[in-house]
Amino acid sequence: MSSTPGVDSGAPAPGLTDKAFDDAIGQQWYQPAIPRAVLKELMKRSDIEGWRNFGLWLVLLVASGALAAMTWGTWWAVPAFFVYGTIYSSSDARWHELAHGTPFKTRWANDVFYHLSSFMTMREGYWWRWSHARHHTHTYFQTRDPEIQVARPTKVWPIVIDFLGLMGCTIEIGKTVRHAFGRVDAATDAFLPASEKPKMIGSCRIYLAVVIFTIALAIATRSFLPLMFVWTPRFYGGWLHQLLGLTQHAGLAVNVKDHRLNTRTVYINPVFRFLYLNMNYHLEHHLLPMVPFHALPRLHEAIKDQLPPAYPGLYATYREMLPALWKQRSDPQHVIERALPVKRAPNGGFTAQPNA
Repeated sequence: MSSTPGVDSGAPAPGLTDKAFDDAIGQQWYQPAIPRAVLKELMKRSDIEGWRNFGLWLVLLVASGALAAMTWGTWWAVPAFFVYGTIYSSSDARWHELAHGTPFKTRWANDVFYHLSSFMTMREGYWWRWSHARHHTHTYFQTRDPEIQVARPTKVWPIVIDFLGLMGCTIEIGKTVRHAFGRVDAATDAFLPASEKPKMIGSCRIYLAVVIFTIALAIATRSFLPLMFVWTPRFYGGWLHQLLGLTQHAGLAVNVKDHRLNTRTVYINPVFRFLYLNMNYHLEHHLLPMVPFHALPRLHEAIKDQLPPAYPGLYATYREMLPALWKQRSDPQHVIERALPVKRAPNGGFTAQPNA
């Protein structure tokens, strides 16, 4: 790790249109070399793969929820709700992939699961679909990307408390309430088409209606149990989402048009991969976002010789990332450098070179 002069020097003014912004940057995003036929095969959507993953997820969600309800009032409810909350909060990865419309070949299945997971993870569907599009258009550009998770300079406390959802979820609740009453700020107007605004407002009102009904049910039954199943799991079960989500971009370069410099791929265990919907292959996802979750491991194998080495696990990732984030408290221009394979070797492969 080292400081790279100029990488964090800022981006053009935020008031520019997307085209004017890109013209000001004056370069194209890096794209990997991949045969057209291979890419076409990888981009195929599959209802079978979609239902295999989402069907099992629903079964586990219902089963863990039923077990948690049966143990309510005993100490067994603690581990039971921990499991339920973890599975529930994995809806965040599902919302993310569904925003691209790729998990299912059938459109209605994508739409139904998208709005379900959006509600579960407190990310109102219409707002976040367009916000996420901006994230992919200007990934980690400080004046453009609305989804930068770790600020420069680093603010440690928000990162820590978001393992309990206390920062991100609180912001989303406030946003949902404001939008439900028709209060839309200029930042939202910057990326949300006018035609989508009424849909967003209506969706937020439905969210609030469901939550108010759940609160009324808890009052009527004189039990907190109903509230343990709706929204609160994002607070008590969101640890895994935060643990994995931080690995996507934190500590890496900003304001550069090369995802290899601002996005990570990390190898994780099969259980986490299932819950995270293969988003640990995050660099591959940003390079080719229309490749479905189930094909990301194959995409990784197809282009990995053109990318920085994947991190071998979460320990290796955090061992490098945490010191970098700590240093960025006082030196926001400090970044984690990634070795890029930039030169063709005689055997047709790539020779890794440091980013300079």
